[in-house]
Order: sequence, then structure tokens, then C-alpha cells
Amino acid sequence: MTKKEKAEFIMEELDKVYPTTPVPLDHKDEYTLLIAVLLSAQCTDVRVNQITPYLFAKADNPYDMVKLSVEEIREIIKPCGLSPQKSKAIHRLSEILIEKHDGVVPDNYEDLEFLPGVGHKTASVVMSQAFGHPAFPVDTHIHRLLYRWGITNGKNVTQTEKDAKAIFPEEKWNKLHLQIIFYGRSHSPARGARLSVDYITEAIGRKSVLKDYKP
Repeated sequence: MTKKEKAEFIMEELDKVYPTTPVPLDHKDEYTLLIAVLLSAQCTDVRVNQITPYLFAKADNPYDMVKLSVEEIREIIKPCGLSPQKSKAIHRLSEILIEKHDGVVPDNYEDLEFLPGVGHKTASVVMSQAFGHPAFPVDTHIHRLLYRWGITNGKNVTQTEKDAKAIFPEEKWNKLHLQIIFYGRSHSPARGARLSVDYITEAIGRKSVLKDYKP
């Protein structure tokens, strides 16, 4: 099967299982999504969704967020992990949004990636899910699966994103990256994946990957 044929197969199968793709992180606007995505680094979406109601009850916009101290933010977000770095980033990025963007989250990569705690993946999620711009954010699930499926060589997330954008149609990116994440969580975990469950890998997976799979 060629890469193009694999891509068609992947899109077809994922459309069957995940016809709709709700955004996993609870939010009400661009700012709350930005904060939720920042918090999700090395933390599950479920945990983030448990924490953000407490944080957003106190501050769901940059003007209220800067009124909180870094310590107050840290205390609320502590269960998410990396709270010292994340609390400083949330406070400072809120200041920058006020200073440079009138409190509005910018809808371009340059300004988003300038914000503390916001890397390319976080910016891509915001561009895709908040603003609807075509983007293909690569998280660990996508990086792992596109390697397993032979779409990329898997050397790094930058290459994986480039390969994904080259093979999948642009109009599919925003929905597809979420479908792959959902599939990875439910069918193809990093360890203990089974061919009986991970049927896409069974059909198109690399031979080097398949030999390590359980039936």
C-alpha cells in the first residue's frame, strides 16, 4: 500500500469511528483554550478539565488573571504538574496580551509563539481549534501513530508534522488531528496495544512495529 493509499484508508476508517470531533479541553473562548492547552503539557485533558473551572472562576480573562499572584495561580493548578513554570507563564502571557494585544489572543503563529509557555504545538492547537485555521498539531499520540502507520519516519515532531501536512489534504487537518488523538487513546496506546483492538495498525502498520504487537 502506498503512503497515499494509507492516508485514504486512515481518513476513511477514522471518519467511521469519529464522525464528530469535540475539542477535548473545556473552554469558552480563545483565552481559556490557550490556558487549558498550556496546562495540558505533561497532564491529561481529564485532569485539566477538573482544574480549569476553579481557575476560570477566579480569572477567565487576562485582566483578571494578572490580578492574581503567581503563587495563587500555582496553588490552583498544582495538580496539573509543572506548576512553578506554568503559573509564571500564565501570569506573564496575560500581561503580554494586555500590553501588546489589548487583552486579545492573537491569531498568528509569530505572536502566539512569543508568549511564555506557548510552543509551536500549543500555538497550532489554538490556531486550529479557536480560530479555525488549518493546522496539524502533533502530540505524542499523533507522533507515535503516524510512525506506526508508516506515514513518517518518526525522528521528531517537526518532521512528523511536515510529513502529515504533505500527505493529508489541508481541509482535513483540523478534524483529522483530533481523530488520530482519540484513536490513539482508545485503540493504540504506547504500551500493551493489541492488534484485535488496533485494527488500523494491523491493516497498514510497519512490519517492524507489528512483530512486537500482541494478538
